This record gives sequence, structure tokens and C-alpha cells, in this order.
Amino acid sequence: MRIDLLAELSNAHGTSGREDDIAAIVRRELAPSVQQIEVDPLGGLCGIREPTDVAGDPVRVMLAAHMDEIGLMVTSIEDSGYLRVIPLGGWDARTLVSQRVVVHGREVIEGMVGVPPVHTLSVEDRNRAPKLEDLRIDLGLPADRVREFVRPGDVVTRTRTFAPLGDLVSGKALDDRVGVFVLLEAMRAAAPSPVHVLATATVQEEVGLRGARVAATRQVPAIGVAIDTCPSTDGPGQNPAGGTTLGSGAAIRIMDASAIGSHRLVAFLEELAIERDIPHQFHVSDKGGTDTQSLQLAGVGSVAGCISIPTRYGHSSIEVCHPADIQAAIDLAVALVESAHRLPLDA
Repeated sequence: MRIDLLAELSNAHGTSGREDDIAAIVRRELAPSVQQIEVDPLGGLCGIREPTDVAGDPVRVMLAAHMDEIGLMVTSIEDSGYLRVIPLGGWDARTLVSQRVVVHGREVIEGMVGVPPVHTLSVEDRNRAPKLEDLRIDLGLPADRVREFVRPGDVVTRTRTFAPLGDLVSGKALDDRVGVFVLLEAMRAAAPSPVHVLATATVQEEVGLRGARVAATRQVPAIGVAIDTCPSTDGPGQNPAGGTTLGSGAAIRIMDASAIGSHRLVAFLEELAIERDIPHQFHVSDKGGTDTQSLQLAGVGSVAGCISIPTRYGHSSIEVCHPADIQAAIDLAVALVESAHRLPLDA
């Protein structure tokens, strides 16, 4: 497994609507595996691999992983020089407290999210969780200097170096750079097949699954599979009963708050996993969402589902995955690319 590529993807910065740096990595890595790469108006990339037999009407299969990470957008600069921000994606403000960030202004500037010392707080403030509107970004500069580099609309990302954690790996943006990694590695490993493969790196997933809708409308897949993370339930304070756990394999996503996956596709992915002895598990939830929804509903619709990589501490600076689950997801995506022509679409 090319951990160096996963590290590069996780360490790179790219919020919703500002995915250019990630797109450059994807284009470089995807180009050898496809015949052409198209760019849509939102900035999403689609690598197109022609089928081995163009006679008839080859099945069009889209694999989609989103490039954007959660971030912040500057709304104003206070007279003190601190930045006010709003969220780009789903944030738990507690994960921002005392974190280092990067402000992408006219220059790239490092900052931090500071809060008052605990012993200066009232009992009421000490016992309540912070809200995003309570937090400010400190650049260590006076307001006039800050305004030379930063203006409203500039974006902010987390900064944290990808690193091993025992048997696991941790990074700031494994959601969903690990999905992008799985997409790239699967395309590199998959043998030629009778299906028309649309390897798609989408944008603006974290703010409403937007890029996948554009991609699917343009490319019209018959089968659409998102590749994304899912919450593991084996972290501190959680009950793993019935949930996904790290090290138990790729998660075949059955349901979340945004979509119910095609039961035919779920069964087919399970069949492929059993055939190829790929470790797998299932994710069922009434929370969260992925590009599956847009793949399922865009245009004339598609048979849609999701291959997920279980992740601890999602939407934080220390997201954690198990390399064995990542490899299982790659293997399952490869199996789908090579075998999707076997899935009956008119059942």
C-alpha cells in the first residue's frame, strides 16, 4: 500500500469549493489508469476508462470519492485582529479548541483557535460546550496587518501531519482523502473489464453532496458507488454492538440519513467480497450521508450504493483508520470494476 500517497492526500488542503490542490494530485495519479480526464464546471474530475468491448451498450459504472474536507470561511476581521468564521461542513466546535489552522488568504498564514484559560471562566462557561460562534482565530498580528493578507471569503483548514498510530493511521482529512486513495489505487490495480468506468473525484460533498450531482448528471452512470468513510463504533465511550469496527474489513453501506442503498447492489458487493475472500462488514445508520444520494437521484437515477472505510474521530483533526480496512476497500472496488457487468440492472 502506498502510504506516502495517502499521507500526501491527507496533508494537502482543500475545503469545499477550493479543491484545486487535491485535484492536481488526483489528475497526476489517475492519468495512467484512464484514457481521458474530464473536468466539470464545479471542478470535479472524471477519469474515463473505456470498456474492453465497445460493442453493444457497455454498463457505465461511476466510482465517486469526494476531495473536499471540512473547513471554515472568514466572515470578518475584528478590530482586535481576530477572525470570525462560519463552517464549511459539519463541525463539532469542541474539536477546534486549541487547534492550529491555516488561513488561505492572499498569503497562507498559520493561526490558532484560542480560548480563555479555564481558571478565568465563570462556572457557567466552564461547564458548557463551546459553540462555533464563540471561537476566534488568532494570527498573532494586529488588525491592520491581518487585513493586508486576509479578507472575508478566505477559507481556513486544519493543519495536522498524517502519522501512524500503533497499528492504525491518523490524519486531518481522511474523510474523504482515504476514499480518494481507494479510488486511485483501485483504478491502478483493476484489470481491463467490459464496463465503462467513470472514476470520479467529486467536490463540495461536505456542504450538500453537490459535486456528485453534477458529475452523475453529466456522465449518466447506470451504477453509482460512492467511496467514503463511515463512523466506527469502537471508539471511547461508544458501544460497538451492531456497528462497524476498525480492522473488520470494508463496510458495505446499507443505509444512512441521505440514502438507502440498492439492495441488489448491496447483495452483489457482499457476493464479490465472499468470492474474493475480502474482509467486510455492514454499515446501517439513520445519521450521516454520502455522495450515494446524488448518484442515486441525479438525472435518470442509478443503482447506487457505497463502499465505506470505518473511521474513528470523524470530522476532527485526528481521524483514524485501519490499513487493513483500506486495503479491503481497494480490493472490493477492484472486484466491482472487474465484475459490474454481472449485476442485473433490470431485476
